Order: sequence, then C-alpha cells, then structure tokens
Amino acid sequence: MNTPPPFQNPELFQQAMTHKSYAKEYPNAGSDNERLEFLGDAILTFLCGEFLFARYPEKSEGELTPLRASLVDATQLGKFAQQLCLQKDLRLGRGVEGSGGRQNARLLSSAFEAMVGAYFLDQRSRIDPVRKVVFPLFESVVELLADPTHNINEKSALQEWALAQVLPIPTYIIVTEAGPDHAKEFTAEVWIDTTMYGQGKGRRKQDAEKAAARDALRRLGLL
Repeated sequence: MNTPPPFQNPELFQQAMTHKSYAKEYPNAGSDNERLEFLGDAILTFLCGEFLFARYPEKSEGELTPLRASLVDATQLGKFAQQLCLQKDLRLGRGVEGSGGRQNARLLSSAFEAMVGAYFLDQRSRIDPVRKVVFPLFESVVELLADPTHNINEKSALQEWALAQVLPIPTYIIVTEAGPDHAKEFTAEVWIDTTMYGQGKGRRKQDAEKAAARDALRRLGLL
C-alpha cells in the first residue's frame, strides 16, 4: 500500500492531516489533528502488541517490549507515513511549511497516528479495518527491527568495549545544534580519553549520541 486507506468521511482524513500551525493561521479550517493523534497512538500501541504477540510466540515479554518500542517510535511511524505518501496531504502553516515540515519525522509520525485514529472513527470504531492497514506495515519492517544488531544498545556496547580495553568511559559532546525549534538537528561526537571515536546526527540529543556510538562501533569493526 502506498496510499492512505479509503475514508468514507473525507473530512476526518482532512482533520488528521491538519497541523496545529495551519489551524492557527486559518481559523475556519476546523480542528487540528492532536486529539486524533492521541487516539491513534493508543490504537497503534495495542495493535503492535497484538501483532508481536502472535508473530513471535517464542519471545519473552522482555524481548517483545523493546521491539514494540521500535515499531511505534517516531522515526518508524514517520517512515510509515512516507510509505503512504501522507506528506503530500499535510496542511501546514506557512512557517512550518517553509522550514521543511513535510520531511520532519516527528511531524509525519504525528500525522500517521492521527490518520490511524481518524480511520478507526471512520470505520465506526471497528478495529479490524485498522488492523488490515497497519499489520502489513509492521510486517514489512519487523524482521529488520528484530535483528539483534538493530536493537543493540550502542552506548552500552561502546562503554563495555572501552572498559575491556582499560580505557576511560566514553564521553559525548554536542558540537552543533541547527534548525528551528520544531525540527532541531543535533550533531554529537563521542570521545574516549583524547581521541574522537565517532560522530552522529539526530533530532534529539540522545539520538545524536546513539548515532555517534554506532559510528564508533563501526569504525572499530564491532558492527
């Protein structure tokens, strides 16, 4: 599927695609998508748990919980939104539009959650039609996300390597911060003693540090 599901009530889909910046600039545009996002988030968490429970009967709760987190985090939901081409249907205020809002992973993630909430209401609160939309999306990426190297805790792995080498604990430095408040991008470096081992970027400081640790592990041949 590379288009949104068909809505019986197009106004619900339009609301799901309406960012608060657009609703603020155009008071007659109707409600923004934040309430639908709240509903969609709850539905996705439930459906993801159901999907993984059936998909991996051999996995424990401790193994399924981080996998569920990976399937419904902002980055992955933003990718699902792009698969459905939701970016072309977004209604954004001029400022958000001008700063690249249609490519913003967090904004796309919110739109995807809102679409799920809206589609649930559109289908008269029946969960099965929503399940038919999201399960194929989950299936398309779950094997990659279940790969142990994908879910590795990069920062912990790098720290364990440093300690095994009798080196100081890695330290992380945010070296640049760019972009508007709603679409920040951070660049982090990881240093061990006086050597810079890796660099990475992310929408959050934690993501940038994680990317830097992954870069370091790759340079060391550990990934």
